[in-house]
Amino acid sequence: MAVPGLAWAQGATAVPAELAGMQARGQGRLRFLGLRVYDIKLWSPEPIGPDWTRHTLALELTYARSLKGPLIAERSLKEMRRQGEIAEPKAKAWLAAMTAAFPDVAENDRLVGRYAPGEPARFWFNGQPRPAQLDAEGSRWFFGIWLSPQTSELALREQLLGERG
Repeated sequence: MAVPGLAWAQGATAVPAELAGMQARGQGRLRFLGLRVYDIKLWSPEPIGPDWTRHTLALELTYARSLKGPLIAERSLKEMRRQGEIAEPKAKAWLAAMTAAFPDVAENDRLVGRYAPGEPARFWFNGQPRPAQLDAEGSRWFFGIWLSPQTSELALREQLLGERG
C-alpha cells in the first residue's frame, strides 16, 4: 500500500501542494537519546529575516518513528511553555486544538504546519488538511518551539534559519 507523501519524504522533486510558492530555506534532524525522531525543513516564499514572526512560513516534519498524536500535542505544549507563561485557559484550548490536529504518526509520515502572521495555524498530514486549527496567538507560540530563541534545540534553530555562531 502506498503512503501519501512517502515519495516526497524520500526526496522526490515535486513540491507538495501545501508548500506551493515556497522554497526550502533550512533543514535539520531532531534526535532524542541518539535516536532519530524526525527530519524538519523550513519553507518560505522569501528569505526569513531576523524576526521570523513577520514572515509566512511552513515547517515540514518527516517522522522516523511511530508516535501517538496526543503525546505530540502534550510535548508541543511543554515546549511552548519554554517561551514564557501561558494562562491555563489558553493552554487547555491550545492543547485541545493540537490534539485534534496531530494524528498518530509512523515512519515516513509527514506533518506540515503553516504559519502566517496574525492568522491561525494550518496543518496537513501526508498532504491532507487537518480539521482543527490553532488560533493566531497559539500559532506563534507553536512555531516558536523551533524558531524562538528560547527553543530547547538551539542548533536545530540555527540550521532552520541559516544562522551561524
